Amino acid sequence: MTDLVIEQTSTELQGPSDKEKKYDRQLRLWAAQGQQALEHADILLINSGSGAVGTETLKNLVLPGIGRFTIIDNTKVCEADLGVNFFLEESSLGKSRAECCVKFLQELNHDVSGEFHSTLSVPYLQNLFGSRFFSFILCTLPVEADILSILKEQSTKSKTPLILTHSVGFYSYFRSILPVTIPIVDTHHEIEATTDLRLLNPWKELSDYSAALTKDIEKLSDFKHGHIPYIPLLLHFLEDWKMTHGRYPNTYGEKIEFKKKIIAGSRSSLEGTEENFDEAAAAVLKNIKIPMLSSATREVFEYQTNDIEANSSFWIIADAVKQFYEKNEQLPLPGSVPDMKAESMVYVQLQNIYKKKARQDAIEVFETVLRHPNGKSIKLLDVENFCKNAAHLKLIYALNETGTDLRAIAKSEFENDEVSIVTSQPLSLLPIYLALNSISHIPSASASDIISRVEKDVPIAASNDRVHKIAQEVARAKGGELHNISAITGGMVAQEVIKIVTRQYTPIDNTCIFDGITSRVQVMRI
Repeated sequence: MTDLVIEQTSTELQGPSDKEKKYDRQLRLWAAQGQQALEHADILLINSGSGAVGTETLKNLVLPGIGRFTIIDNTKVCEADLGVNFFLEESSLGKSRAECCVKFLQELNHDVSGEFHSTLSVPYLQNLFGSRFFSFILCTLPVEADILSILKEQSTKSKTPLILTHSVGFYSYFRSILPVTIPIVDTHHEIEATTDLRLLNPWKELSDYSAALTKDIEKLSDFKHGHIPYIPLLLHFLEDWKMTHGRYPNTYGEKIEFKKKIIAGSRSSLEGTEENFDEAAAAVLKNIKIPMLSSATREVFEYQTNDIEANSSFWIIADAVKQFYEKNEQLPLPGSVPDMKAESMVYVQLQNIYKKKARQDAIEVFETVLRHPNGKSIKLLDVENFCKNAAHLKLIYALNETGTDLRAIAKSEFENDEVSIVTSQPLSLLPIYLALNSISHIPSASASDIISRVEKDVPIAASNDRVHKIAQEVARAKGGELHNISAITGGMVAQEVIKIVTRQYTPIDNTCIFDGITSRVQVMRI
């Protein structure tokens, strides 16, 4: 067995650090690991158009503490910018917009460093990418086709995520382009979803502890009887059932009968039945079942990694967990115990039994990890976090733009709209994407020009009334942004960046369209 040195947690009580105080609320969302990932992020923004949606995105990344950001914007501040961009003021007129925005964005968080470049050209970007690595690229549309081409090329070459954002008038969309498959460990499922009590396959320590609590259960005082946690209660009644039936309850009918047996064991009073027995009965259908490997986790186990992926920490741990599953026919124990009626001391003891078993399972996985040639740098804490979330892993696949059939997507969406009109369901927001996408490389266009451009990509769109109406609205905006629409969109984009950088929660796949008139959002893979 591999020798392990496990660091012991210091018993000395310490107050929160200045950083913990500053980022208290967000640490509750993505914890120290997520915050560390954010602080190592280096974000590049190619800003164009009115520039509002780009700076609003960065605002929502600077505040939570990204490490560094860079703005490339070759425009000077004009009067129109002052009405839509809160990171500019009258004294900014005539100055580099990139420089002014960096200055005011940095005032939000002095721990974040920022820089600007006022030149935007293919040679300039090539030189920049040759000397600097960015962990994320943001680009606000419209931009020239050759600029967009080099951004996509760099994204593919350096395996850097790219998000394109376009905000015009009341409409906007953003699109995530992931050059590689992004694995998400902590999808933040509900506590109930990650609970695995192992009632049909308890380990010895849990069985012995439960048996001790329920020994001579009929002779216990009313207080003790009413404070047995529902886990020992279920294990007690499961053993009774098995002795009578030769196996555990399996079918729905058997489980209903099993619930009745539990309820019958409750002592009645003027206040009704005992709460702990009610909890036990309520937990039957959710917990009396053989744990099945989720389709998402099976997808991870069956994923064929390339040479680079195979040596990343995620896939090294994933392979170790897979070996654990094949050996034990179950995933490592998550270790969480739901709230339940119990004496405080008893509940803590029960929690510790589950935590101890979860740690033992994690250490077994960790030993496998350490045997991998590149596993020495992986920490036990990372393995424990992976094991805790092993039942709810998620893969977000890279975007293959060549395989996107926009015509087929449009045909399906328009056909669904015909049904939606009858059933009073919301209509597709694809026409917004088609209209905005048609002016990805030009500041604005007339309605007829937009329709003509859309028709080249999706011929059937030319006969769609909603496409015509939205084209007219986009043309009316003349490429201008509305600050409130760009602020909302920037917040959503920043949220996606945080998900991908921290590898937590589930990113969208892959395009999000926003209609500011009806306040609706639609996500679709395009």
